[in-house]
Amino acid sequence: MKDNRMSMPSAYQPGYEKARLADQEAADNYIAHTRVGDPVMDNLVEELESLPRERVHQFINAGMEEDRHGLRNAPKSLRDFFVDAPQPDPDWLDHDAFLPGVRAFQKNSVAVLSAFVTGVLVDGFSTLISKSFVQTGRIFDNGVRRLRQNNRHQVEIFWPGGLERRGDGWKLSVRIRIVHAQIRRLLGKTAEWDHDALGVPISAAHLGYAIACFAARAVKHSTALGARYSEEERAGFHDVWRYAGYLMGIPETILYTDETHALHIYRIGSMCEPPPTLDAIIMANALINSAPLVAGIEDKVERKKLVDKIIYPVSRGLIGNELADQLQFPANRFPFPLLLYRLKKRIQKWGTRLRGKDSPALSDFLTLIVASAYDDAGLTYRLPDHAHAERSGEW
Repeated sequence: MKDNRMSMPSAYQPGYEKARLADQEAADNYIAHTRVGDPVMDNLVEELESLPRERVHQFINAGMEEDRHGLRNAPKSLRDFFVDAPQPDPDWLDHDAFLPGVRAFQKNSVAVLSAFVTGVLVDGFSTLISKSFVQTGRIFDNGVRRLRQNNRHQVEIFWPGGLERRGDGWKLSVRIRIVHAQIRRLLGKTAEWDHDALGVPISAAHLGYAIACFAARAVKHSTALGARYSEEERAGFHDVWRYAGYLMGIPETILYTDETHALHIYRIGSMCEPPPTLDAIIMANALINSAPLVAGIEDKVERKKLVDKIIYPVSRGLIGNELADQLQFPANRFPFPLLLYRLKKRIQKWGTRLRGKDSPALSDFLTLIVASAYDDAGLTYRLPDHAHAERSGEW
């Protein structure tokens, strides 16, 4: 087997040495994908570079809607991608297999969306992918809007028929693929990006790791928050995210096949990644502190109370003390935060039933997160046109 240590980005060297002892083949595969982006989409956005920004938006919109007339003057690569030679469906695709996962999301959506903010995204941002976000400034410039868009994407892929060709889940997954390629192109050309140390921006390794978190870690964390899944529902939940990841351009060589494989990619990827950097610390804490704003809570006192008494304790309970300490999260004041949280939710639910009305919105973080997911955040098919968010046009 080829020794990856000669070509790997230097930031991964220490972690790789540990990961290869656990599973050398998986570790080699993860490291190899730190040098890989999305060749098809990377070439496509490169071809779009010379066109006016609004024209690009119109072409992509026409492609999403399969409007051949609107694509008649578009670059060949864009016409091929959407209508003339579209990416074939994978052999394993089974839309019927999504249905138990869709049902599971619908009944557990409060816990799933809350687990994303407090656990899943924190897991993801603890890796070097955080550097891409910090260098572009995406979280700090219109960060709340971006998080609401992420929530909307999740709601749409778990909508019945959402991953059919004309479904919004399909379109938003492909939109993410195009945006990632554009950011990869812009950020990769800046003097700030260290290719020798980091590999490519928003690499296939990081996207494969992220989609594994979105599926397997979401089930784990949401279960800790009170969600319940049958075996069929767990499998369907992973099937939905697997196909969404495929649409997002993740190579099948780093895309999980089932829950066990997703957990293994997460484990080996976590070993390959260095300990959380300053960028990861900044991103994770910005995410936690943005959650109340995503949920529509703008009062400073209420926001601080929610962050300090609920979000940080729950997040630490989900991700574990070791990672929480590395991310410089405050220590929990009380033991067993997840048990106390679930007990509080159950008492609130009983009280609601007894009163025959909804519980107070400001005291129910989970309900607010769900509400924010359905809020129209103004999604478009515009692309960023500068590596730094503050210098980019609106998208």
